Amino acid sequence: MPEMKGKEGRFQYTITDVKINNLNLTHADLQFIPEVGLLFDVQNSSISLSFHRRILYWFFYDTGNINASAEGVNINTVLNLIRDNEGRLKINNITCEAKISKMRAKFSGTLGKVYDFMSSFLTSGMRFLLNQQICPALNHAALVHVNSLLETIPVRTEVDDFIGIDYSLIDDPVVTSRSLDMHFRGMFFDRSDPNNTLVNYAVDPVIREYDRMVYLALSEFFFDSGMFSYYKAGIFQMHINEKMSKDMEMLLRTTYFGAIMMLNPALVDAPLSLQFAVNSPPKTTIKTTGATVFMTAIVKVMLLPPGQPPVQLSSMTMETKFNAKVSMKGKRLAIHADLRRFKIFSNLSALESLALIPLQAPLKTMLQMSVVPLINNWTKRGVRIPLADGIDFIEEVVEYHNGFIVIGANLHFSKGLREMIAGSNQKDQDIV
Repeated sequence: MPEMKGKEGRFQYTITDVKINNLNLTHADLQFIPEVGLLFDVQNSSISLSFHRRILYWFFYDTGNINASAEGVNINTVLNLIRDNEGRLKINNITCEAKISKMRAKFSGTLGKVYDFMSSFLTSGMRFLLNQQICPALNHAALVHVNSLLETIPVRTEVDDFIGIDYSLIDDPVVTSRSLDMHFRGMFFDRSDPNNTLVNYAVDPVIREYDRMVYLALSEFFFDSGMFSYYKAGIFQMHINEKMSKDMEMLLRTTYFGAIMMLNPALVDAPLSLQFAVNSPPKTTIKTTGATVFMTAIVKVMLLPPGQPPVQLSSMTMETKFNAKVSMKGKRLAIHADLRRFKIFSNLSALESLALIPLQAPLKTMLQMSVVPLINNWTKRGVRIPLADGIDFIEEVVEYHNGFIVIGANLHFSKGLREMIAGSNQKDQDIV
């Protein structure tokens, strides 16, 4: 607060070093105002403060500190939220009304009657100034400090060396009587070709729960766009040769012994290789029983003669279905896959498909030991959910619905967040 100076008859006064020591929120409420924004309402609260006085009355001069209190503090603030040009959440404007109904000051000293008169005079002036100061302070806190915090929310960020994710808002937030609804794009993209994205045909999630502070809904499109981006980046391909088990290699040699002999008997001891390549983007299906990912791939059995070009012995189509378990920790979403169903058949003839039956079980085992860990290695690190720095999810609960997943959570505010919003350099304090 600015310094106060004045003169009233034979009295001259100066008030300096006004400090607000405590704000007691007797009644504070946060409400959603449909089509308007967020209402923060403070009623019948109080402020304790102190200041330094210098008073001259005739030839008497007096200085000292005064403790005062403001009672009946009422603040009504409405925040209007929008989507900015980059797709971030932003406070667009703030409307504020503030009023202090009463102030008291406790004076000590020898000029008792003078102080009694000055108390009423000074507190009236200070009440007027406080009324003028509260709303500008709240405007600065919202439009500067809180908007700076919102700028830490990732909008378009890298996931790994291959893909990124777009979390930009599709439209302005929608305020209902019970919630603040934000529609994020929630789309992965291939970093080498970011404009080649998947079209969203998934059902729109519906959230009906209100027990937790935050609900995050993820449609099948969220997961499909990730699989599509990895597919376009060429990740779903691998060769298995040195890591192939001896039993698997012996079984392949037995199965394709005749084909090798017909090619060249001298190649019977040449190394074998299995080449996996997913031939279409994997597809996610979410039901109340859980999430599954369906994937098809071409598996080629290759002969690798030393110093000669590889020779293809067979081409098979592999159909697999994975169970996908979604989890949330902090602000990272992770997925763990387990192989549920496996099937192979020949691309050459029905007769060869029958000959491949003995390969079903060992190929499935090899898939579980090599390909599935590779997929989980990409997904276990998780992807960051768009949440501001200093805020994490806690007490997460994952629920599966037809076509989408809903994650309910409460929020934990970590060290330093209060100081970040207030612009203070005080020692970090842990607040929940």
